[in-house]
Amino acid sequence: MYYPEETVEEVRMKNDIVDVVSGYVRLQKKGSSYFGLCPFHNEKSPSFSVSQSKQMYYCFGCGAGGNVFTFVMNYENYTFGEAVKMLADRAGVNLPEPEYTEEMKKRENHRARLLMVNKEAAKYFYYQLRRGQGEIGYRYLSGRQLTDETIKKFGLGFANKTSDDLTRYLKQQGYDDRLIQEAGLASFDERYGMHDKFWNRVMFPIQDLNHRVIGFGGRVMGDGSPKYLNSPETPVFDKSRNLYGLNFARTSRAGNIILCEGYMDVIAMHQAGFSQAAASLGTAFTAGQANLLRRYTDQVLLAYDSDGAGVNAALRAIGILKEAGLAGKVINMLPYKDPDEFMKNLGKEAFQERIDQAENSFFFELRILQREYHLEDPEEKTRFYREIAKKLCGFSEEVERDNYIGAVAQKYGIGYDNLRKLVVSYAAQTGLVKPVERPRSGVQKKSTPQDHIKKAQRLLITWLTDEPSLYGKVRKYITPSDFTEDLYRQIAEKLFEDLESGQYNPAAIISLFTDEEEQREAAEVFNTKLEALSAKQEREKAFHDILYQVKKNSYEYYSGRLGGDVSALQKVIDGKKALEELGKTHISFD
Repeated sequence: MYYPEETVEEVRMKNDIVDVVSGYVRLQKKGSSYFGLCPFHNEKSPSFSVSQSKQMYYCFGCGAGGNVFTFVMNYENYTFGEAVKMLADRAGVNLPEPEYTEEMKKRENHRARLLMVNKEAAKYFYYQLRRGQGEIGYRYLSGRQLTDETIKKFGLGFANKTSDDLTRYLKQQGYDDRLIQEAGLASFDERYGMHDKFWNRVMFPIQDLNHRVIGFGGRVMGDGSPKYLNSPETPVFDKSRNLYGLNFARTSRAGNIILCEGYMDVIAMHQAGFSQAAASLGTAFTAGQANLLRRYTDQVLLAYDSDGAGVNAALRAIGILKEAGLAGKVINMLPYKDPDEFMKNLGKEAFQERIDQAENSFFFELRILQREYHLEDPEEKTRFYREIAKKLCGFSEEVERDNYIGAVAQKYGIGYDNLRKLVVSYAAQTGLVKPVERPRSGVQKKSTPQDHIKKAQRLLITWLTDEPSLYGKVRKYITPSDFTEDLYRQIAEKLFEDLESGQYNPAAIISLFTDEEEQREAAEVFNTKLEALSAKQEREKAFHDILYQVKKNSYEYYSGRLGGDVSALQKVIDGKKALEELGKTHISFD
């Protein structure tokens, strides 16, 4: 989807990046920038920076960066066109009809058509549930005590027993075999030809955060196998980065998100009024899903099955949540297996009581661990206490660790001082408590001369955008062609052109790049860390050294190409002259 450049720039200028990002990330102003926890990777110390003057964001931890369009694309999983439209709606900008080239049509339409064919399939399944063949599916859902309103809300449907029912319908709607297969709705083999992936199943459409159907889960009717079947991974469906029901749960104002194991658990809880429920998609809970949850809450309640497999899954999820910086609690489902059974037998009020009584995840771990020991035996009891001490070493913050030592000592009747000595002793023996982190120079990748060249070019661009008044003092020495990295040169061409006119905007320059990786790299160019120097004389020298290094590299770069590039000769001559003059020149910041 293509919009005129002036329209895109109008949308960008009317969406202040701090205002937009603040809707997703808690930001705190520090100096001239705003900082918060990066939404694109797990971290406990804020390294995610948003600059109002540059109208861009950059994470010094993972390198994610760009302008307001890049942020919305990455956060909401939007295409560029979708991000422009969302921000235009937000700012009240009327967009013209989009213009297309053939190449843009191919690139933009493929993803859009995958979403369209999934939507068409969801509509078809929904319709079949209400026809004669779908009666078995409707009876199943009614037997699970789902209302018509709930069935409609989640778009539940039915895949007929005929093995090519959906495929024939979609082909009638103009979708070709290849697209239907790529969407994970059909398969092809020599024996059966094109045939549906789902048949004789109640269907659960899986939606992304923006309510678009990206895949399906199907529950077989009868004794078929497998009992539950999910769509395969596709260009629009990544199981590890989506959660069933999160499109509804993310707007809940409950203050937490309840994480379940199954589709029916989520649906039953929403029907009972617990609209904060979501579930992983037929796979184990992942770090990507935890990071996704962190965008919407800082507390996750686990409502996993009460059987052995559910307990193990909960223990695993607790570790993942902790790594993501999320507080976890465990809801007790007993005497029932899962939230669906619990709700049907004891009702909404009883479940709310279980939420209010949810167990601290650390004490849940200890309670499960305790099952392995006979505490009547002094030796076993000592071993159990040692395991507790080992787990307490997992808290890296001393205050948090000390709080838990006190709580555990009280709960298990251990003397506080004795438990603390045991923790300290265990930590000393094993080194489990993390020492103060030191620079990891010994394990970092060794810098190459090319790395130093690229860094000098990035530093110069960052410095000029932070202090644009310096450009007038160095314009006679430096040109865009001195930036030997292709992307850096493109940035310098536009930046220098803007600086000549007296107005520049780094965020607008990022919009020139359509590739996401190029946008990330461009953001890094504008956000390279400058050395903190307070004395004017030191800063002047540092700036001069960077400028000289960029010019010297340029001279050497074109000198090395004289044999095969005649056009390089003039650049070498000009470069040598400028380099000699620059070596004798003092650049004042006054």
